[in-house]
Amino acid sequence: MTIDYTLLDTWIDQHFDEEVRFLQALVRVPTDTPPGNNAPHAEHTAQLLKDFGYEAEKHPVPADEVHAYGMESITNLIVRRPYGPPGSGRTIALNAHGDVVPPGEGWAHDPYGAEVVDGAMYGRATAVSKGDFASFTFAVRALEAVARPGKGAVELHFTYDEEFGGELGPGWLLKHGLTRPDLLIAAGFSYEVVTAHNGCLQMEVTVHGKMAHAAVPHTGVDALQGAVHILNALYAQNLLYQQVTSQVTGIKHPYLNVGRIEGGTNTNVVPGKVMFKLDRRMIPEENPVEVEATIRRVIEQAAGERAGISIDIKRLLLAHAMTPLAGNRPLVDAIQKHALAVMGEAVPAVGTPLYTDVRLYVEQGIPGVIYGAGPRTVLDSHAKRADERLELEDLRRATKVIARTLHDLLA
Repeated sequence: MTIDYTLLDTWIDQHFDEEVRFLQALVRVPTDTPPGNNAPHAEHTAQLLKDFGYEAEKHPVPADEVHAYGMESITNLIVRRPYGPPGSGRTIALNAHGDVVPPGEGWAHDPYGAEVVDGAMYGRATAVSKGDFASFTFAVRALEAVARPGKGAVELHFTYDEEFGGELGPGWLLKHGLTRPDLLIAAGFSYEVVTAHNGCLQMEVTVHGKMAHAAVPHTGVDALQGAVHILNALYAQNLLYQQVTSQVTGIKHPYLNVGRIEGGTNTNVVPGKVMFKLDRRMIPEENPVEVEATIRRVIEQAAGERAGISIDIKRLLLAHAMTPLAGNRPLVDAIQKHALAVMGEAVPAVGTPLYTDVRLYVEQGIPGVIYGAGPRTVLDSHAKRADERLELEDLRRATKVIARTLHDLLA
């Protein structure tokens, strides 16, 4: 069955104030990760969905698994909307994550105020990715109100472990056989459909020396100087990475970042231990096993060049790259068709240097793409920075694109 798509658009316009209020209610419940106490937000989301007649299945991850992972609580949600006899059509999952990095400093707006100023909503997770809790929910509502499909199904997957890697979010749902969709759309931005993304290796390196009084430094071994030598060796790798280019549009080359350092006990003490955490982004063409082996070799060699220094290396995360599956073509075609109609411009299919939960679906053979409510770039959204914001017109347009896309895919 084909419809006049403007009927979907009109329903979304008529209910857009309600959609904005829904997003505000989601943003106003913090989900800072760390510490990662995210079950209360899931409970709140489930209640909001119930007001629309949607029953959300609550899937709490056992506390021992969550605590061992470094978080406090996770409850993942699945909303199932079947439209015909089982097996009568494709099941399309829509996934967005509710966990977010802490707000940090420098905000001009309350990070949990969801304040609307000059057509934009400000707050942590407005763009990444509570905005797509709203776009996905209201796209499904519009579809059911205007052109309820006669076959297939839609599932809303609202999960709470993306910042730590997704293994206890979508990974946990897939591992336990709680879902097996045919296609996936995951939270993204409005002006591109993402079909590939980088992988990510995160490691914790502890450098051991020997504490000593600063007045007699020769009696100790300075762990900080050892760490600096190792860090210089690691940063030198970035020059080599610039010579390794990806063939995926939107992805350039690998890179390495050290995002956290701590150590020492006082200013008058030679530091006996220093810890740092590194993040190594991998382009889709790289082999993660080889990447990790090389990083370990660089660290071990540099440490060996400093007498009295020893090291411990711990892998924190190994997120594989997302590579396109042939079956994602219907998703790409439908989104591009309707984005052109709604946005008034062509939306390219590209890769992104980020890493996301989508890889977990793709690793299970489920074709997926990234598309949702957001600006042209991560920089424009201020994601993971002060004053994260979402242009409300981008939210409106993305909701229309997704509703139209769902209609085509379930027709």
